Amino acid sequence: MELIVNSTTIRIIISAITLFIGVIIVRKIIRSFFSRTSFFEERKEKTLEAMINSIISYVALIGFIIVVLSEFGIDIGRILAGAGIIGIIIGFGAQSLIKDFFAGLFLLYEEQLHKGDYITLNNTHHGTVEDIGLRFIKIREWSGKLLTISNGQIHTIENYNFEYMRVIENVTTNFREDPRTVFNVLEEACERLNEELAIYLKRDLTRKTIEPFQVYGMSSLNENYHGYQYTVTGVVEDLVYWTASKETRRIIAETMYDHNIAMAEQRVQVQSYSSKEE
Repeated sequence: MELIVNSTTIRIIISAITLFIGVIIVRKIIRSFFSRTSFFEERKEKTLEAMINSIISYVALIGFIIVVLSEFGIDIGRILAGAGIIGIIIGFGAQSLIKDFFAGLFLLYEEQLHKGDYITLNNTHHGTVEDIGLRFIKIREWSGKLLTISNGQIHTIENYNFEYMRVIENVTTNFREDPRTVFNVLEEACERLNEELAIYLKRDLTRKTIEPFQVYGMSSLNENYHGYQYTVTGVVEDLVYWTASKETRRIIAETMYDHNIAMAEQRVQVQSYSSKEE
């Protein structure tokens, strides 16, 4: 009896080691394949590699479970035939697993995001995609916190790394500032933006700028009762959006300051009411 138990344990251990080594070898082959080919964009290759690695892990795990059950004399075929595969899935409460699995496949097929993208999930979580699996994705938030969320819980995705982004900066000036002067100053700021941030601008195949920085116009006559609001826009490469936005704000602020343009200030008016006796 002890011999049988020992032999069964040894076979299970050997199977586990074999599967573990097999997973490592297959992952190295996949990594080598993507590093030597250029069929897809680098971000897409990393996304496919992460998804394939996830599939390999689940296949290896299911294979190990089948080996263990077989070693203990459990006939998997009879179980499936007797209870039905659907009954087993429902019995183990795997509805959420199936939902996560198909949601992961749709994420991959529809290319809603890639590894390395900066995204917002469900209008709540913001971060960079670090890993994509069949059941979950991991995003690294700006604070450094790693968030893991199942694919089935994802309802909305805002992707900031999808071909291009438009920088939109609003400038609110004092009511006493002449709009004609402000327009001229903002035009000067846009000339500086197109010169200093030229490397960030999105270009077509002929290297022509798609949409340079420009004054979109006056977007509000009375922005929150503070002043006139103007808008400056420009289309930049998605990967440099945050840097381009910061530099845009800096250059606009410097130009407005150099020309002594007064920005809007919040004012609180307090009225006192006196009684009839007073």
